Amino acid sequence: MEEGQKVTFKMDPNEDTEWNEILRDFGILPPKEEPKDEIEEMVLRLQKEAMVKPYEKMTLAQLKEAEDEFDEEDMRAIEIYREKRLQEWKALRKKQKFGELREISGNQYVNEVTNAEKDVSVIIHLYRSSIPMCLLVNQHLSLLARKFPETKFVKAIVNSCIQHYHDNCLPTIFVYKNGQIEGKFIGIIECGGINLKLEELEWKLAEVGAIQTDLEENPKKGIVDVMVSSIRNTSIYDDTSSSNSDNDDTK
Repeated sequence: MEEGQKVTFKMDPNEDTEWNEILRDFGILPPKEEPKDEIEEMVLRLQKEAMVKPYEKMTLAQLKEAEDEFDEEDMRAIEIYREKRLQEWKALRKKQKFGELREISGNQYVNEVTNAEKDVSVIIHLYRSSIPMCLLVNQHLSLLARKFPETKFVKAIVNSCIQHYHDNCLPTIFVYKNGQIEGKFIGIIECGGINLKLEELEWKLAEVGAIQTDLEENPKKGIVDVMVSSIRNTSIYDDTSSSNSDNDDTK
């Protein structure tokens, strides 16, 4: 070894030697690192991941009742959770901003119906209060407006919108979306008849895309099937009678 050349030794600061202990005592070396128990760490991690806070599955009302049972850390989490639910509720209220059958006049037609909000379905009923079927449709539409608050329901006395509109065309229901007519029902027959049921009108409006119904099939289907069956039976009876009559004539 040449004179003046420095000699360096590689030293493990975590090695358990007397010299290292002296250096640690003087603060030259950091404290010795204790070996980690990997199994214990894994168990703790899995326990933490498996732990589910009870408030995560609670409604706002249940959270309020259980407030006294949570510690400080839980309460901070609950406040965050409440804020999130509040934002969701506001977003839902913003989307569901109608919820009633409103009366409009003819001069409001363009703004309220033709130029209504983008991608919002608008159902307008043109009516005359002297026609019982119009009053029935208004009753049904009022209930449907509450059930489907994301759809805009309005009504207007027909004379305020269209002059000299014939009574035979009433009730008249138009369905608009983005300024275009998506569906129309003109007159008593197209609107469902004088015995129109709420579910039947709901189905009609769902068929033209005005609402998203939870009905699984046309409520009038059973009635139609009975009518078709009756017509068929009558036809068969008439054919049989006619055939018997022809046979009698040939005797």
